[in-house]
Amino acid sequence: MGLEQRTDLRLTQKLALTPQLQLQLKLLQLPQLELSQYIQLELMENPILELDEETENIQENEVSSEEYEEPVAVDKLEKIMIDEYFAERADDGRDLGYFNPGVEEKPSFELFYSTTTDLWEHLLWQLRLSKAPDKIRAVAEVVIGNIDEDGYLKATEEEIAKMSDTDNETVKQAIALVQEFDPAGVAARDIKECLILQIKALGLGDTLVQSFIEEHLEDIKKKKYENIAKRFGISIDEVIKSVKIIEKLEPRPGRNFSKTQVNIPVPDVYVTKVEGEYQIILNDEGIPKLRLSKIYRELFTEKNLPVQEKKYLREKFKNAVELLRSIEQRNKTIYRVTESLVKFQKEFFDKGVSYVKPLNLKDIAQDLGLHESTISRVTSNKYLACEHGLFNFRFFFSNALSSNHGGISTTLVKDLIQKIINEENHTNPLSDKEISDMLKKQGIDIARRTVAKYREELKIPPKPLRKLKNY
Repeated sequence: MGLEQRTDLRLTQKLALTPQLQLQLKLLQLPQLELSQYIQLELMENPILELDEETENIQENEVSSEEYEEPVAVDKLEKIMIDEYFAERADDGRDLGYFNPGVEEKPSFELFYSTTTDLWEHLLWQLRLSKAPDKIRAVAEVVIGNIDEDGYLKATEEEIAKMSDTDNETVKQAIALVQEFDPAGVAARDIKECLILQIKALGLGDTLVQSFIEEHLEDIKKKKYENIAKRFGISIDEVIKSVKIIEKLEPRPGRNFSKTQVNIPVPDVYVTKVEGEYQIILNDEGIPKLRLSKIYRELFTEKNLPVQEKKYLREKFKNAVELLRSIEQRNKTIYRVTESLVKFQKEFFDKGVSYVKPLNLKDIAQDLGLHESTISRVTSNKYLACEHGLFNFRFFFSNALSSNHGGISTTLVKDLIQKIINEENHTNPLSDKEISDMLKKQGIDIARRTVAKYREELKIPPKPLRKLKNY
């Protein structure tokens, strides 16, 4: 058969994120303290950026529907005026309400700084080095965005599939990819899966150790080694050898990747009631105020500037503008998501925790016309402060359980379980079955297994350990 040349036209889809979009997604994910650290690094690396020490607090504006201006073209950067750029801050008419409580001295930034790598950044770094297909890598990023500070995956496969507009099989492959990353045990759905992932990483998969974890984790917790020895026909000494291996595993694989030493989370958003209406204030305390350097802008317009230096300044100028715009876009998106959240959970803000309603990411996404993955990034590792306390954004999202009063939020059920255990007799704690029966008397039909699941998510030990530790 002879060789021939011919032209074929093929239609293919490929995921491509522009540097600007990548930056926006990155900043959207960062909570307040990490954003401050990121900006500090950019200030050191980019001479076009400088601290704006003269910026006054943003004043309250009336709400309007005007949109931000289109991004500035690179070839027009030299024409940008700094005052005009910062005038865009109020373009959409919203009060982005940067919080600055006064002129009192603020804690030094160094108090919050740590050289420990952030878990999310550590996982993304490994993802960038991965040779997995683009489709899997894109979903894996969503998976990483739904991992909590302890290293556990908090979204279901179905939720991730919806966020990523993909199928469950792709989600499974993406989760499996992330579970191969360091630290061992990351992206597990529960403690059992977390320990099994670590056992496999040690080369002890399909051994007695894995079988003990899969079938007798409760017996290990209660030190009922006789049950395990009898089940596998081995001596108690052999059981203890395997248990010692299990005891050395890390139940919270993300523990060593915490960036801050602060025990109390810093609110990213404040929601306060003023004259019957809720006001949303973004906490900008500790975030460096930036502006474009006038000195370097004037230098950039010099006609006799060498080509290489002008090219360098052009690139830095572009990066500076993109950073400023990305910060503003991040704040606008967080504001809009909070605004929608207040609308859906108004009864909670009016009356308290007992009135939190079932809500999912899709509800907010549809309300704002945004993608679920965007809502996921906004609500990840961020906190909201209101008159009822300080809450993780994910507190407001939960599925519905049936009750005599209609659909009830799983968040509320967990809160009820927490209250029941707080009020129990510590010398004779309640079993999961007894808690289930108590909830049924309140009209909430919930199985013992579900109580155990929610108790573990609340990091509350089982009955025997609560009695032992006088929990």
